[in-house]
Amino acid sequence: MIVGGGAAGLSAAVTLGRARRSTVVVDAGEPRNAPADGVQGFVTRDGMSPAEFVRTGRAEASAYGVRFVDDSVVGVYGSLEAGFDVETATGAVLRARRLIVTSGLVDVLPSIPGLREHWGRGVVHCPYCHGWEIRDRAVGVVGVDGFAVHQALLFRQWTDRVTLLLHDGPDLSPEDLDKLEARRIEVVTGPIESVRGAASRLTGVTMSDGHHVPLEALAVAPGFRVRAEFLRPVGLLPTPHPLRPGTRLDADPTGRTAVAGVWAAGNVAEPMQQVVMAAASGVTAAAAVNADLIDAETAAAVAAGRAAASVAESR
Repeated sequence: MIVGGGAAGLSAAVTLGRARRSTVVVDAGEPRNAPADGVQGFVTRDGMSPAEFVRTGRAEASAYGVRFVDDSVVGVYGSLEAGFDVETATGAVLRARRLIVTSGLVDVLPSIPGLREHWGRGVVHCPYCHGWEIRDRAVGVVGVDGFAVHQALLFRQWTDRVTLLLHDGPDLSPEDLDKLEARRIEVVTGPIESVRGAASRLTGVTMSDGHHVPLEALAVAPGFRVRAEFLRPVGLLPTPHPLRPGTRLDADPTGRTAVAGVWAAGNVAEPMQQVVMAAASGVTAAAAVNADLIDAETAAAVAAGRAAASVAESR
């Protein structure tokens, strides 16, 4: 069973379907990138809308016999030895031998009025996901932590009109100021009062002193909260991310977690992955699950063969 039907979950589903595994995907239909106009940087899928990406992925997985359940998971119970009972929000209980968690995360944005309304379009976070679309525009970077200077320098690659807005981040060091000045990045001090815009078009921000800064896009580094509370009954809990404010599910390079029989892939395991990376991690986890099942099935076949031979000898 796969929990989550985004890039990681769909890639895992296609891989397991092609491996002739009975596979079910439980998906709540809440992809992280839903507000975005398109999936960027994914070769052959560049610019495809997130909704079309999901529709295409579902069709591909369905062709290999994968089944989809439109629901959300509220609890996982059991163990590798006993099997897993997966309870959904509608009250259904589904059984699985192995579990791949690709449920993603929720972005946690600063509490600035108007910011959420423009998220995924006028308000962005990743230059590799959105930099080309906002090239040569006036871009503001919200300073919420020490990452803001790095983020401002990144977006400077796509436009020479970058302004660092010191919202509630730490004071800048002399070294930081030298870097920003050398790259001609303007610095505006004071908290941001609100984000301004008309319809889906961002027009700027108003600072706490009433000063208006005209902008065409705004970059912010969000925190994140992984969707994994349903794993608490089997003892699997999110841990703090080592680099950014937020959480993740710890997993090895194959996606294997500390709970036997449970793998994790995509943003639930690494929140900083782009779509193409999440898809690749889904393939990796699916291959690991298939190999694990082959080992278990082979061991069972060997044991059955030995038992049969023993019975035959006793006769």
